[in-house]
Amino acid sequence: MDPAILHIQDEGRRFPPPEAFKAKARIKSLAEYHKLYEESIHAPEQFWARQAKELAWMRPWNSVFDWDKETCRFTWFRGGKLNVSSNCLDRHLETQGEKVAILWQGEREEDKRRLTYRELHDEVCRFANVLKKKGVQKGDRVCVYLPMIPEAVIAMLACTRIGAIHSVVFAGFSSAALKDRLDDSKAKVLITADGGRRSGKEFDLKGMADAALTDCQSVEQVIVVQHIKNNAAMKKGRDVYWHDEMRSTHGACPATEMDAEDPLFILYTSGTTGKPKGALHTTAGYLLYTYLTYRYIFDYSDKDIYWCTADVGWVTGHSYIVYGPLANGATVLMFEGVPTYPDNDRFWQIVENYKVSVLYTAPTALRALMRFGDGPVKKHDLSSLRLLGSVGEPINPEAWMWYHTVIGGGRCPIVDTWWQTETGGILISPLPGAMTLKPGCACRPFFGVRPVVYNEEGGLAQRNEGGYLAITHPWPGLMRTVWGNHDRYIETYWDKYKGEYSTGDAARVDENGDIWLMGRVDDVIKVSGHRLGTAEVESALVSHPSVAEAGVVGRPHPIKGQCLYAFVTLKHGIPISEQLKQELIQHVSTTMGPIAKPDFIQFAEGLPKTRSGKIMRRILKAIASGEADVGNTTTLADPSVVEELVKNRVA
Repeated sequence: MDPAILHIQDEGRRFPPPEAFKAKARIKSLAEYHKLYEESIHAPEQFWARQAKELAWMRPWNSVFDWDKETCRFTWFRGGKLNVSSNCLDRHLETQGEKVAILWQGEREEDKRRLTYRELHDEVCRFANVLKKKGVQKGDRVCVYLPMIPEAVIAMLACTRIGAIHSVVFAGFSSAALKDRLDDSKAKVLITADGGRRSGKEFDLKGMADAALTDCQSVEQVIVVQHIKNNAAMKKGRDVYWHDEMRSTHGACPATEMDAEDPLFILYTSGTTGKPKGALHTTAGYLLYTYLTYRYIFDYSDKDIYWCTADVGWVTGHSYIVYGPLANGATVLMFEGVPTYPDNDRFWQIVENYKVSVLYTAPTALRALMRFGDGPVKKHDLSSLRLLGSVGEPINPEAWMWYHTVIGGGRCPIVDTWWQTETGGILISPLPGAMTLKPGCACRPFFGVRPVVYNEEGGLAQRNEGGYLAITHPWPGLMRTVWGNHDRYIETYWDKYKGEYSTGDAARVDENGDIWLMGRVDDVIKVSGHRLGTAEVESALVSHPSVAEAGVVGRPHPIKGQCLYAFVTLKHGIPISEQLKQELIQHVSTTMGPIAKPDFIQFAEGLPKTRSGKIMRRILKAIASGEADVGNTTTLADPSVVEELVKNRVA
């Protein structure tokens, strides 16, 4: 029996940074990266103090870093005072007040908005005054439940301006999910909209908010953005319209002086117990980390049109739509819609129309678009692109290659980023001007990040041996606690490897020191005593020319203990056949070895995904195992796919 997580897929293609890109990059060589990285590890206080001076401080700090390992409490820049809103807006006004901060594209082609830094500053100050008029004070929680519209960013920044703690809830979440988050955070104000648009349909967001508020004791006021004008029901004395409130206030609101460790926001992430965990991020460390990672990983240029396709309801939207880019003075594109509406070329149409130069999206979105082939892409001029990014889960090599060759025209480096809600920002990623890229490889740790891979016994894993990824030392962007439950924070993240952050992900380090993510530890399957990471098996399936996407889970087996059950979505127009099924099984065997062959393959039109595009493997596991109850499906983008999967399960 092998206690290691098997690594049995090799990827030999290599892509050094193009010379033209390298010449203009912020970090131009591996030697330059190594020099900065070594300083960040061996002289961390010196390194982070120098970086922090790039922010606008109201009062300097007393100490850079303090850490009590026993209680798992640490601080960065203790005693320092600053304001996040001021760093994202005010400090840009003198030199680039007329620069566009936000380009908004609605789902409908005719819905467009542009906000300069000066205009955004004015809107944020106005809404901060609205919140103050509603009695919101420093430390109060404000819940934001909005579609992908500029008001979501305005609301977040307004909270930071007055010291309120925002809790953004993704607008695709159900009323029950919203209620859980309102109750846990004890939010005083809820900001929502009358409705939203998705795939040509309007949804009643206010109705879901009202359902969540039925038994909610903490919310005193509801501020409603009139987005789709659907005559939403308004409760007298509680509900007010955003535009009415903004009309009656002014655009002058001084930024509140905040302590470096004052809470900035709570963002809920799903827990294994079913009760969501409120990841608490604080002010200075989080801002500095998102500022720096955006600057170097996305190789920020002041002429960039930057598009992150995530939603502000997720941490990617917090860190790389709002705080990281705006702290750098970037121009950010926000999009309300989906990649395939009104047609499957919508993403590429937007890239062409807005001359997007940096695109940051998820592997699930790429694989969904790959299904339609290269035709939709070829209809558009994507020559404005200079850098591509991937986020959300490990990207399989074939999706990476399609992204690189078809979308990037072979000229754009790809930053394959790995991080989590809890980490605040990107931990492992290539620096695009300095590093040779390997399809599917996250590459090297960012400055200050100290990763280690442990084997099953708790010793250091060998090179190319899969194991458990941990980080041995806090960095500024790491969450400080679970809101209202520090014991859960310690138990979830610090108990496994005492005094080290346990990521819950599997990884391996190759012979060059590059890091390959292998998926969640929960997604490791033990087959005949061998431990397999499902991400590699999924990657092998997707490398077949007929396959667009795959989800692989374990199913109980009387002899092996567990066997592999694969859900496979074929590319558009590929017919299902028994011959293809056998071909796929053989393809995995050839690519990875017989141990990785799926025992069962179920063809599926779609997989159960959250609105952010993540495959819900717990649902796939329940279906594969034949369980009667597959669990909560309300957070899925399309719950109807579950019925089809259950109906077509392979017995």
